[in-house]
Amino acid sequence: MDKPSRRAPVERRRDPERTKRRIAEAAKAEFSAKGFAGTRVSEIAARAGVNKQLISYYFGGKEGLLKALTADWQGKESTFAGTSPPPTLPELVRGYVTATVRDRDLARILIWGGLQDDGEEDSALLRDMRDNVEDLRRRQAEGEFPADLDPAYLLLMLFAAADAGAIFPQLVRAICGDDPASEEFGERYGEQLARLLRHLNTDKS
Repeated sequence: MDKPSRRAPVERRRDPERTKRRIAEAAKAEFSAKGFAGTRVSEIAARAGVNKQLISYYFGGKEGLLKALTADWQGKESTFAGTSPPPTLPELVRGYVTATVRDRDLARILIWGGLQDDGEEDSALLRDMRDNVEDLRRRQAEGEFPADLDPAYLLLMLFAAADAGAIFPQLVRAICGDDPASEEFGERYGEQLARLLRHLNTDKS
């Protein structure tokens, strides 16, 4: 039982970034399988093969790990959402679908967050979603979709649609005959959603 604690300082000196990545990947797998509330720090440490004290040392505990994973997702999001010029709405949604299929664990963590929701307001999430709604309002004014659609509810529909492969893998297999974790499904489904959104484009010029 003493061996992990003797090794911990050595791991920090030897390759701290590698250790942090192992912990983050282990946390992502555990959160994906059990949700944030159902995951124990000791289970993350065991999966990562490290002393659980390192989780506090590097991340400040479970909450810090969740924040780190959220930041990782936001970084991936910027690779397809933050391009210049900005992507069209169909391209943006197709990018979300591809990202979700490639990293289903992160998508499942978001789903677990909804299932375990306690009603407490998340100010960072609220700001992010308000920014997304404002972006849709701008797109609506530019003719990307009709004026009779509410941008807030459209955003909610797009999130649900983009995450469908992670939310309903059994339906993907039953309806489409696809592997919901495959890149082929992500490409086909993302393209179909993009085509649907192109039909909403009111700019005929």
